[in-house]
Amino acid sequence: MRGLGGASMATMAAAVVVASGLGFALVTGIARAAGTADVINSEQNQETYYYPELTSREVYTARATVLPDATRASRLAFVTGLTQQQLSKPYPPTFAIFAKGSEAEKLIIVSLGDFGFRTLYQARGVLAQLSAVARTSTMFRQMKVEDIFTFLDLARLLGFTEVTISDGETFAHQIKLE
Repeated sequence: MRGLGGASMATMAAAVVVASGLGFALVTGIARAAGTADVINSEQNQETYYYPELTSREVYTARATVLPDATRASRLAFVTGLTQQQLSKPYPPTFAIFAKGSEAEKLIIVSLGDFGFRTLYQARGVLAQLSAVARTSTMFRQMKVEDIFTFLDLARLLGFTEVTISDGETFAHQIKLE
């Protein structure tokens, strides 16, 4: 399926990455050890495997609706594009972003190392920075929503149903996207 201007969803997702010049460190460097695929793929094991037990939850009512051509592949392309761009930077990543769930519908952001976010407030700051970057994207400008939509709206456009953000140690905050 095609989106704005005939561009495919994967192309639009890649355009968000390229056009934005996202200056954040993102990486999916979570390796699967042999014999752990069942544990990793199990929906119930995302909590405590990728992040600590949830400490808080909220619901975000998105201003965006899911694009008709939003698919598992387009969500994975979006995350992969962000990750590839960040791995090209000359400094280590401060957080990882990846998609999980049978349809890659769950976006997870986890702080890495000593220089990542350490509090929920810092995590919300990261989401605010991601919003600022998303607003510079070609896709948002073409849709004329750059002054309205946030990163969470972008996630909803791509078909993500929730975003979990964690310091990777003491807290995990989950945002359900409606």
